[in-house]
Amino acid sequence: MSGSVEPQTLQDRLDCLQELTEFTEKCKKQINDIFETLGWSPDYKDPNQEPMEQCPYDPGHRVPVRSMEKHKASCMLQKMGYSAEEQAEMYDPSVCYENCSVRSFIMDKSTQHQVILKARSAAPMMRMEGVFWQGQYSGQPVDVPQNHKRAICDLTVADRLALYDHVITVNQQKEAASSSNEDLYVDLVSKLQRDDEQNEPKTHLELMAEMRDYKRRRQSYRAKNVHITKKSYTEVIREVINVHSEELARQWKDEEDEDESTRSEHSSHKRLLEERRSASSESHHSRNRRHRSRERSHDRDGKKKKKKKERDSRSPDSRHHHDRKKKKKKKEEREKEK
Repeated sequence: MSGSVEPQTLQDRLDCLQELTEFTEKCKKQINDIFETLGWSPDYKDPNQEPMEQCPYDPGHRVPVRSMEKHKASCMLQKMGYSAEEQAEMYDPSVCYENCSVRSFIMDKSTQHQVILKARSAAPMMRMEGVFWQGQYSGQPVDVPQNHKRAICDLTVADRLALYDHVITVNQQKEAASSSNEDLYVDLVSKLQRDDEQNEPKTHLELMAEMRDYKRRRQSYRAKNVHITKKSYTEVIREVINVHSEELARQWKDEEDEDESTRSEHSSHKRLLEERRSASSESHHSRNRRHRSRERSHDRDGKKKKKKKERDSRSPDSRHHHDRKKKKKKKEEREKEK
C-alpha cells in the first residue's frame, strides 16, 4: 500500500508543476503581446528613479544610495538589539568636533576584545588589593557599546579601564608622530637667516612661547611612562603654577640685579665726588692754617722786636728802679698772704 501511494503523490506533484509552468509561459506571452501592441520594452528603466543598494546587515533591504549610511547605522543598532527608543536618544558627537583639533578613535569588536585580553594577561591571577586581577576581565567578546547603559552592563570596570588606557596611549603616539613630522619640515636655512637678520633681544612673549614648546616636547617624550600619564588635574595645575612662578621669580631676580648694578654705579660715582670734595676742602683748610701760622709767627716776631726796643730804650737807673719796684711789690704780696 505504501509503495503504491508514493508514486502517485510524486506524479501529482509533477503534473502540478507542469500546469504552473504552462500557466507562467502563457502569462509571459500575453504580457509580451501587450508590450508589442503598446510599443514598450520590458527592459525599460526610469531615469528619474534613484539607484538602489542592498543593505549589508539585511539582504532583504534595498535602500536608495543617498540614505544608505543612515539606514546602515539604524539597521546595525537594530541587529545589536537596540530599541527604537534607545536609538532616538543617541546622537552623533562628531558634529561637535568638526572645527576642532580633537582626535577621534573608532573601536571595533575585535580590537576591543584584543585590548581586554592583553590587559587580562598582564593582570595577576590571584586577587590582590588595589589592582584588578584576571577574574575581573571579560573572557568572551562583546559588541562595542553604543551608549552609556550598554557600556555599564556589558563591560566590567576593569574592561573600561583597559580600553581607556589603550585610547590614551594611541592618542599620545599619534601626537608624538605628528610633532616629529612637523619638526622634520622646518626650513632651517630660512630660520638661520632670519635669526641673523634679527639680532635683537627676544621679548617676554617669545621667551614664554619657547618655554611652552620646550615643555610640550618634554611632556610628549615623558608621556610614555605610566606614572606620568596618570596625573590628576590638581597635579597638572600645580606644575603649571610652579612653571609660571619660577619664570616670575627669574624675571624679578633679573630686575633686582639690574637695580643693584645701577645703585652700585651711582654710589661709586657719589663716593668719587665726595672724595674730590674732601680733598679740595682739606687743601683749602691746609692753606688757611699755613696762612694763620704765618700771621701768628709774624705777630710774635713783632712783639719780640717791640720788647727788645723797649728794653734797649730804658736807662740802667730806670731798670734798677723798676727791679726794686717789682721786689717791693712781691714783698707786699707775701706779707698779705701771712
